[in-house]
Amino acid sequence: MERLQKVIAHAGFASRRKAEELIIEGKVKVNGVTVKELGVKVSPSDKVEVNGIPVEREEPVYFILYKPRGVISSVNDDKGRKVVTDFFSEIQARIYPIGRLDYDTSGLILLTNDGEFANLMMHPKGEIEKVYVAKVKGIPAREKLKQLERGIVLEDGKTAPAKVKLLSLDKKKGTSIIELKIHEGRNRQVRRMFEAVGTPVMKLKRERYAFLNLNGLQPGDARELTAHEVKLLRTEASKKK
Repeated sequence: MERLQKVIAHAGFASRRKAEELIIEGKVKVNGVTVKELGVKVSPSDKVEVNGIPVEREEPVYFILYKPRGVISSVNDDKGRKVVTDFFSEIQARIYPIGRLDYDTSGLILLTNDGEFANLMMHPKGEIEKVYVAKVKGIPAREKLKQLERGIVLEDGKTAPAKVKLLSLDKKKGTSIIELKIHEGRNRQVRRMFEAVGTPVMKLKRERYAFLNLNGLQPGDARELTAHEVKLLRTEASKKK
Protein backbone atom coordinates (compact mmCIF):
# COMPACT_ATOMS: atom_id res chain seq x y z
CA MET A 1 0.00 0.00 0.00
CA GLU A 2 1.28 3.47 -0.93
CA ARG A 3 -0.04 6.95 -0.32
CA LEU A 4 -2.23 8.17 -3.17
CA GLN A 5 -0.20 11.33 -3.82
CA LYS A 6 2.97 9.28 -4.07
CA VAL A 7 1.41 6.97 -6.66
CA ILE A 8 0.29 9.96 -8.72
CA ALA A 9 3.72 11.60 -8.51
CA HIS A 10 5.50 8.37 -9.30
CA ALA A 11 3.42 7.95 -12.45
CA GLY A 12 4.66 11.34 -13.66
CA PHE A 13 1.36 13.22 -13.45
CA ALA A 14 2.64 15.88 -11.07
CA SER A 15 4.98 16.57 -8.19
CA ARG A 16 4.04 15.18 -4.78
CA ARG A 17 2.88 18.62 -3.62
CA LYS A 18 0.83 19.21 -6.79
CA ALA A 19 -0.66 15.73 -6.44
CA GLU A 20 -1.85 16.67 -2.95
CA GLU A 21 -3.50 19.78 -4.40
CA LEU A 22 -5.24 17.70 -7.06
CA ILE A 23 -6.61 15.39 -4.37
CA ILE A 24 -7.90 18.27 -2.22
CA GLU A 25 -9.51 19.83 -5.30
CA GLY A 26 -11.45 16.62 -5.94
CA LYS A 27 -9.74 15.79 -9.22
CA VAL A 28 -8.66 12.29 -8.20
CA LYS A 29 -10.75 9.12 -8.12
CA VAL A 30 -9.94 5.73 -6.67
CA ASN A 31 -12.06 2.89 -8.06
CA GLY A 32 -14.52 5.46 -9.38
CA VAL A 33 -14.92 7.29 -6.07
CA THR A 34 -13.64 10.85 -5.67
CA VAL A 35 -11.05 11.21 -2.91
CA LYS A 36 -10.49 14.59 -1.25
CA GLU A 37 -8.56 13.56 1.85
CA LEU A 38 -4.79 13.21 2.10
CA GLY A 39 -3.34 10.10 3.66
CA VAL A 40 -5.40 7.63 1.64
CA LYS A 41 -3.41 4.56 0.64
CA VAL A 42 -3.95 2.44 -2.44
CA SER A 43 -2.82 -0.99 -3.55
CA PRO A 44 -1.55 -2.04 -7.00
CA SER A 45 -5.02 -3.43 -7.80
CA ASP A 46 -6.80 -0.11 -7.18
CA LYS A 47 -7.80 1.97 -10.21
CA VAL A 48 -6.58 5.57 -9.87
CA GLU A 49 -7.66 8.41 -12.16
CA VAL A 50 -6.55 12.05 -12.35
CA ASN A 51 -8.94 14.35 -14.21
CA GLY A 52 -10.48 11.23 -15.73
CA ILE A 53 -7.14 9.91 -17.00
CA PRO A 54 -6.08 6.49 -15.67
CA VAL A 55 -2.78 6.43 -13.80
CA GLU A 56 -0.60 3.78 -15.39
CA ARG A 57 1.79 2.27 -12.89
CA GLU A 58 5.20 0.98 -13.80
CA GLU A 59 6.11 -2.66 -13.44
CA PRO A 60 8.29 -3.01 -10.33
CA VAL A 61 12.02 -3.34 -10.97
CA TYR A 62 14.86 -4.04 -8.56
CA PHE A 63 18.56 -3.40 -9.05
CA ILE A 64 21.84 -3.79 -7.20
CA LEU A 65 24.53 -1.17 -7.86
CA TYR A 66 28.18 -1.11 -6.88
CA LYS A 67 28.26 2.58 -5.99
CA PRO A 68 31.66 4.18 -6.51
CA ARG A 69 33.02 6.80 -4.14
CA GLY A 70 32.13 10.35 -5.10
CA VAL A 71 28.53 9.56 -6.05
CA ILE A 72 25.39 10.88 -4.33
CA SER A 73 22.74 8.37 -3.18
CA SER A 74 19.89 10.33 -4.74
CA VAL A 75 18.03 10.83 -8.02
CA ASN A 76 19.39 14.36 -8.47
CA ASP A 77 21.82 16.81 -6.90
CA ASP A 78 21.52 20.59 -6.82
CA LYS A 79 25.30 20.88 -7.05
CA GLY A 80 25.45 18.88 -10.27
CA ARG A 81 27.35 15.95 -8.78
CA LYS A 82 26.96 12.41 -10.11
CA VAL A 83 24.04 10.48 -8.60
CA VAL A 84 23.29 6.75 -8.45
CA THR A 85 20.54 6.94 -11.07
CA ASP A 86 23.07 8.23 -13.61
CA PHE A 87 24.20 4.61 -13.95
CA PHE A 88 20.72 3.64 -15.23
CA SER A 89 20.28 6.03 -18.16
CA GLU A 90 18.75 3.26 -20.30
CA ILE A 91 16.14 2.34 -17.68
CA GLN A 92 12.76 3.98 -18.32
CA ALA A 93 11.35 3.25 -14.86
CA ARG A 94 11.66 6.03 -12.27
CA ILE A 95 13.89 4.23 -9.80
CA TYR A 96 15.37 5.58 -6.59
CA PRO A 97 17.85 4.28 -3.99
CA ILE A 98 16.80 2.28 -0.95
CA GLY A 99 18.50 4.07 1.91
CA ARG A 100 21.80 5.75 1.21
CA LEU A 101 25.55 5.46 1.21
CA ASP A 102 27.63 8.53 1.96
CA TYR A 103 29.30 10.44 -0.86
CA ASP A 104 32.70 9.03 0.10
CA THR A 105 31.45 5.50 0.80
CA SER A 106 31.44 2.86 -1.91
CA GLY A 107 29.65 -0.44 -2.15
CA LEU A 108 26.33 -2.19 -2.46
CA ILE A 109 23.13 -0.20 -2.73
CA LEU A 110 19.69 -1.23 -3.98
CA LEU A 111 17.42 0.78 -6.27
CA THR A 112 13.77 0.22 -7.12
CA ASN A 113 10.50 1.86 -8.10
CA ASP A 114 8.59 -0.29 -5.60
CA GLY A 115 7.77 1.89 -2.61
CA GLU A 116 6.34 -0.92 -0.50
CA PHE A 117 9.49 -2.99 -0.99
CA ALA A 118 11.74 -0.01 -0.20
CA ASN A 119 9.83 0.70 3.02
CA LEU A 120 10.07 -2.95 4.04
CA MET A 121 13.83 -2.96 3.49
CA MET A 122 14.32 0.23 5.51
CA HIS A 123 11.96 -0.58 8.38
CA PRO A 124 14.00 -0.70 11.62
CA LYS A 125 12.28 -3.88 12.76
CA GLY A 126 13.33 -5.66 9.57
CA GLU A 127 16.91 -5.85 10.87
CA ILE A 128 18.49 -6.39 7.47
CA GLU A 129 22.18 -7.08 8.12
CA LYS A 130 24.67 -4.86 6.35
CA VAL A 131 28.38 -5.66 6.24
CA TYR A 132 30.95 -2.88 5.98
CA VAL A 133 34.71 -3.01 5.65
CA ALA A 134 36.52 0.07 6.92
CA LYS A 135 40.10 1.21 6.75
CA VAL A 136 40.58 3.26 9.90
CA LYS A 137 43.30 5.43 11.34
CA GLY A 138 44.83 3.81 14.38
CA ILE A 139 44.96 0.31 15.82
CA PRO A 140 42.03 -0.14 18.22
CA ALA A 141 42.53 -1.93 21.50
CA ARG A 142 40.44 -5.02 22.13
CA GLU A 143 38.22 -3.07 24.52
CA LYS A 144 37.42 -0.54 21.78
CA LEU A 145 36.24 -3.36 19.52
CA LYS A 146 34.13 -4.67 22.40
CA GLN A 147 32.55 -1.22 22.74
CA LEU A 148 31.51 -1.37 19.09
CA GLU A 149 30.02 -4.81 19.67
CA ARG A 150 28.06 -3.73 22.73
CA GLY A 151 26.81 -0.51 21.15
CA ILE A 152 28.06 3.07 21.04
CA VAL A 153 26.22 6.02 22.56
CA LEU A 154 25.86 8.60 19.77
CA GLU A 155 24.04 11.93 19.78
CA ASP A 156 20.92 10.19 18.42
CA GLY A 157 21.00 7.31 20.90
CA LYS A 158 22.85 4.09 21.53
CA THR A 159 23.54 1.83 18.57
CA ALA A 160 22.36 -1.76 18.56
CA PRO A 161 24.90 -4.53 19.21
CA ALA A 162 27.21 -5.11 16.24
CA LYS A 163 29.54 -7.84 15.06
CA VAL A 164 33.16 -6.71 14.72
CA LYS A 165 36.23 -8.40 13.27
CA LEU A 166 39.76 -7.01 12.99
CA LEU A 167 40.84 -8.19 9.54
CA SER A 168 44.35 -6.78 9.43
CA LEU A 169 46.58 -4.04 10.80
CA ASP A 170 49.62 -2.11 9.66
CA LYS A 171 51.69 -1.03 12.65
CA LYS A 172 54.10 0.92 10.45
CA LYS A 173 51.33 3.06 8.92
CA GLY A 174 49.16 2.98 12.02
CA THR A 175 46.06 1.76 10.22
CA SER A 176 43.61 -1.12 10.55
CA ILE A 177 41.07 -2.91 8.38
CA ILE A 178 37.91 -3.76 10.31
CA GLU A 179 34.70 -5.56 9.31
CA LEU A 180 31.52 -4.27 10.94
CA LYS A 181 28.11 -5.94 10.72
CA ILE A 182 25.07 -3.87 11.70
CA HIS A 183 21.35 -3.86 10.95
CA GLU A 184 20.62 -0.18 11.54
CA GLY A 185 20.85 2.58 8.97
CA ARG A 186 21.35 5.91 10.71
CA ASN A 187 22.98 8.80 8.92
CA ARG A 188 26.76 8.26 8.72
CA GLN A 189 26.40 5.66 11.47
CA VAL A 190 29.47 3.54 10.71
CA ARG A 191 31.74 6.58 10.48
CA ARG A 192 30.37 8.00 13.71
CA MET A 193 30.81 4.70 15.53
CA PHE A 194 34.47 4.47 14.58
CA GLU A 195 35.04 8.13 15.41
CA ALA A 196 33.54 7.52 18.86
CA VAL A 197 36.22 4.93 19.68
CA GLY A 198 39.06 7.07 18.36
CA THR A 199 39.65 5.35 15.01
CA PRO A 200 38.27 7.66 12.29
CA VAL A 201 37.41 6.09 8.95
CA MET A 202 39.79 6.65 6.07
CA LYS A 203 37.95 4.47 3.55
CA LEU A 204 34.60 2.69 3.78
CA LYS A 205 32.81 0.11 1.66
CA ARG A 206 29.53 -1.76 2.09
CA GLU A 207 30.26 -5.29 0.94
CA ARG A 208 27.04 -7.09 1.74
CA TYR A 209 23.33 -6.40 2.17
CA ALA A 210 21.48 -9.38 3.65
CA PHE A 211 22.70 -12.27 1.45
CA LEU A 212 23.59 -10.02 -1.51
CA ASN A 213 27.21 -9.24 -2.32
CA LEU A 214 29.28 -7.51 -5.00
CA ASN A 215 30.68 -10.64 -6.65
CA GLY A 216 31.23 -10.08 -10.36
CA LEU A 217 30.65 -6.32 -10.14
CA GLN A 218 33.09 -3.44 -10.53
CA PRO A 219 32.45 0.12 -9.28
CA GLY A 220 29.67 1.55 -11.42
CA ASP A 221 28.33 -1.86 -12.45
CA ALA A 222 24.73 -2.85 -11.81
CA ARG A 223 22.47 -5.83 -12.35
CA GLU A 224 18.80 -6.58 -11.92
CA LEU A 225 17.80 -8.71 -8.97
CA THR A 226 16.14 -12.02 -9.75
CA ALA A 227 12.57 -12.68 -8.67
CA HIS A 228 13.94 -15.25 -6.22
CA GLU A 229 16.31 -12.70 -4.66
CA VAL A 230 13.47 -10.20 -4.23
CA LYS A 231 11.34 -12.88 -2.58
CA LEU A 232 14.17 -13.83 -0.23
CA LEU A 233 14.71 -10.19 0.75
CA ARG A 234 11.00 -9.77 1.52
CA THR A 235 11.08 -12.91 3.62
CA GLU A 236 14.26 -11.83 5.40
CA ALA A 237 12.75 -8.49 6.40
CA SER A 238 9.25 -9.76 7.22
CA LYS A 239 10.25 -12.62 9.50
CA LYS A 240 12.01 -10.24 11.90
CA LYS A 241 9.27 -7.64 12.19
